[in-house]
Amino acid sequence: MTSKKEIFQQMVPEDSLPQRGMVLFGKDVSQIPCFRNSFLYGISIGVAAGFLAFMRTSRPQMSCHIAFGTFFGTTLCYWFPCRYNWSKEAADAELLQKALQQQSMYEGTQAERDLDQKAKSA
Repeated sequence: MTSKKEIFQQMVPEDSLPQRGMVLFGKDVSQIPCFRNSFLYGISIGVAAGFLAFMRTSRPQMSCHIAFGTFFGTTLCYWFPCRYNWSKEAADAELLQKALQQQSMYEGTQAERDLDQKAKSA
């Protein structure tokens, strides 16, 4: 006799089930561009800086403050340039998509021939 779970797995393969990430303030953070890399770099550099500060000074409170400050600074310093580049690439992709749509509309028409003649004469 088969169980309900086995019947469900036969009907719906695991590949088709939606993967749900961590939700923060109503947003799935796995869908936010640059989130993962920013936090991974921030966490790793913050832990390393805190550990080195502790090894150097043997003061746990100060090393925790250094670790958090380094984490925060690194995360922000990686987040903003990454988001800027992502936004710029998205805007460029949108312009390219519009240009390709315009090209497909003009293809084979008199307007395309006129544009080609203007380009050759310029």
